[in-house]
Amino acid sequence: MSRIKQCFENLEKSGKKALIPYITAGDPSPKHTVTMMNALVDAGADVIEIGMPFSDPMADGPVIQLACERSLAAGTSVRKVLEIIAEFRQGNSTTPVVLMGYLNPIEFFGYQEFADAAKEAGVDGVLLVDLTPEEATDVVECFRQNEIDLIYLLSPTTTLERAKKICALASGYVYYVSVKGVTGSSELDVDSVKQHVETLRSVTSLPIGVGFGIRDAKTAAAVSRCSDGVIVGSVLVNCIAENKDQQKEYIADALGAILTPMRSEMDA
Repeated sequence: MSRIKQCFENLEKSGKKALIPYITAGDPSPKHTVTMMNALVDAGADVIEIGMPFSDPMADGPVIQLACERSLAAGTSVRKVLEIIAEFRQGNSTTPVVLMGYLNPIEFFGYQEFADAAKEAGVDGVLLVDLTPEEATDVVECFRQNEIDLIYLLSPTTTLERAKKICALASGYVYYVSVKGVTGSSELDVDSVKQHVETLRSVTSLPIGVGFGIRDAKTAAAVSRCSDGVIVGSVLVNCIAENKDQQKEYIADALGAILTPMRSEMDA
């Protein structure tokens, strides 16, 4: 059983929902990332999404775009991201790690080569924002052979027919984008999220994580009541930006201070 599936099954048995933080690998430098990942786990993270920096992250707002710029300027590559995951795995063999990014660097790397290397590093899932189901057939097989879940985005504008097609290819969980826009861009309408999640449950048995627009413990708790997981990104990445010149332990503590209240409110 995959780490992701085991994680969601364990959470369901305990009556809890997944808390899934996102940070960009190599931001503000590669030496920071493992320390921050461990801090996220200590603060209650169930799954960690790690962004692979890309020069044109079109689904991301300015906060994560700038994180990608800082990471690339620090010399972070796809291979370096995999080295970071491998280092994290030396001390943590249980927390699922999902890589999130875009097709271009992976296509350049080679899909099979990347899938093989990701498996060896200890990656559990991959979310490629611009990989459409029409183009995914060969790519899906590369990851399935390595028992890596391929996670897809669904949005408020995704039709039910298309959602069925996407969910048929997905595994691990699906990521519902809660707002029309880029990351960190809009206020969250929890009632609308609830309606869309209920509709999606008619076409998939996979856990549904909700992201974009979750900034505080109150919103995280509200979203957790109608989903299987809460994905938190921009508020954490912005915290890194504000403290980028501090020691890595200071940044890690600052991230924990954001995530811990979310965990507490979600479990209340």
